Amino acid sequence: MRKILATVLALLAVLVAAWPAPAGTPLAVAARDLAPGVPLTSADLRTIHWPPELSPAGPVTATEAAGRTLLSAARAGEPLTDARLASRDPDAASVAVRLADPAVAGLLRTGSRVDVVGAESHVLAEDASVSAVRDGEVVVLVVSREAATTVAAEALTQPVTVTLR
Repeated sequence: MRKILATVLALLAVLVAAWPAPAGTPLAVAARDLAPGVPLTSADLRTIHWPPELSPAGPVTATEAAGRTLLSAARAGEPLTDARLASRDPDAASVAVRLADPAVAGLLRTGSRVDVVGAESHVLAEDASVSAVRDGEVVVLVVSREAATTVAAEALTQPVTVTLR
């Protein structure tokens, strides 16, 4: 009886030792230093498995990230999340605008939500997303394609301003 019990316990120990650990959350990370504004390829990404309790909010897999564009630079090994990637929305477009008051650019960050206002307090676009701030006065916004045309046309002739949401 002791031999049978010892054999069963030994087999149980081998089974527990061979049992695979939970894989964790698949998470895309930058395979090398990456510049913003360039569509990601599979060569730019690698997948790691991260413990779910340590995973950042909004994780993306390498498959989900491929073809999308980084909104800001990423260092090699840096985890990528949905907030770091441009939208796949086919009805969205990016437009660069020069701000009437460059001090406002200092208040903006990637992901900030704004309304774009033109001459005579005319609202050109609502709930635009800031994708980049360049040189302290040029802001790249993600808006609907229809609003992008309106904003770009207005921005050609004069600076615009934004209101923060």
